[in-house]
Amino acid sequence: MTNNATHKLTSICLLVTLITAVPLQAQAQTPRPSGQLRFSSPSASAPVPRDSPVQQSADFIVAVVNSEPITNNDVRSKLLRAEQQLTQQGAVMPPRAELARQVLERVIGDKAQLQEAKISGLRIDDNAVTGAVESVAQQNQISVEELRRRLVADGIAYNIFREQLRDELLVSRFRQREVDARVKVTDLEIDQFLREQAANNDVSSMDINLAQILVAVPENAAPEQVKALQAKAQQAADKARSGVDFAVLVNEFSEASSRTAGGQMGLRNAERYPTLFLDATKDLGNGGIAGPIRSGAGFHVLKVVEKRRTGTPGINITQTRARHILLRPSPQLNEAAAEQKLLDIKRRVVAGQDFAALAKENSDDGSAKDGGDLGWANPGMFVPEFEQVMNSLAPGQISEPFASRFGLHVLQVLERRESQLSNREQRELARAALREKKQEDAYALWVQDIRGRAYVEYREPVQ
Repeated sequence: MTNNATHKLTSICLLVTLITAVPLQAQAQTPRPSGQLRFSSPSASAPVPRDSPVQQSADFIVAVVNSEPITNNDVRSKLLRAEQQLTQQGAVMPPRAELARQVLERVIGDKAQLQEAKISGLRIDDNAVTGAVESVAQQNQISVEELRRRLVADGIAYNIFREQLRDELLVSRFRQREVDARVKVTDLEIDQFLREQAANNDVSSMDINLAQILVAVPENAAPEQVKALQAKAQQAADKARSGVDFAVLVNEFSEASSRTAGGQMGLRNAERYPTLFLDATKDLGNGGIAGPIRSGAGFHVLKVVEKRRTGTPGINITQTRARHILLRPSPQLNEAAAEQKLLDIKRRVVAGQDFAALAKENSDDGSAKDGGDLGWANPGMFVPEFEQVMNSLAPGQISEPFASRFGLHVLQVLERRESQLSNREQRELARAALREKKQEDAYALWVQDIRGRAYVEYREPVQ
């Protein structure tokens, strides 16, 4: 693994922020669990940064939840982390007193949930906690040993860290039993959902994924230069319309920052695209090509990768068939050695050796028996860090070694195709969308119910 990947987190506070990725919101908008682990630093162990506006002081109780105290340090460590996260996101910082109140309410809600989970009789064994520790390390692309080192450097005892992970797993399992498992979606609800979405023609309710090729035009370019660049953009558009893989054309022609993702700008609400792009693609279906069109940046060639009503499954999707070789770092094969081994494998493939044979011989993934072949994959099937690399490759291209939460990979894209979802697949995706929405609603009510039944006594204000 590269040094940039290994050292991109400089403190455990940043590590925690990356894992949680949960924005602080008002209680009425409590976010649904993301499936990723959240944990908090112990109040006695979480250091206050030197440049923090809050100085260390004697700890005191700020609230009591069902006879269990919450201390000022409990809240302050999370408050500092919330401020740091909001700053990193470029979000508007609320007044500190208001932010402190929101953080305190979040801590109260979390403690009440943990109390309920413990009363339920559920238990988390040591093996599950060990797996959670490994997951935290993998998601942040570091080893467990490096995770432990950073915990120690930040003054956080490893055994306390494990117990907090155990608590988080306990609450998550309790939530699944009490909320997720009870949510049901009927066929009648799916029928109604699909009918409503089909009748909705509001552009603002549509999600769109566009890919672009940008042929940049320098400021104050001479007319002859503009004409030549327009001809270059037209050549790219003609090739795209003739069926040449758009990702290949992006690598050949585009100067946009999105070229590393095959030109794709990502599935987003239509309102987040320039009006120029929407006007050029409004009458196009999935796979349609528009342009060249002129903007202040230059000439754009656009491809409609996907259009869908917000919250609904798309009918046409781009599928990718890829294969990979996975190495899981271990005491016998550290990350640096695994990366070097994958570089050697890539060189052998480029020199003419059979990728499938090398995958069968070396890969730690279940796909090894199939030569690393992952089959045809729909968007969203793989974890984001894997899919991002896959989407950036043209058919036939092999990646450099890269890390995911599962280990180190080299990946080759074999081919792409536009595919139409069957009626059954559309219904299953609609069922998933409805189920997620119901779970969000049920989770919010569940949180409010537990909070409402808890006895909370407020003491001193957070400082």
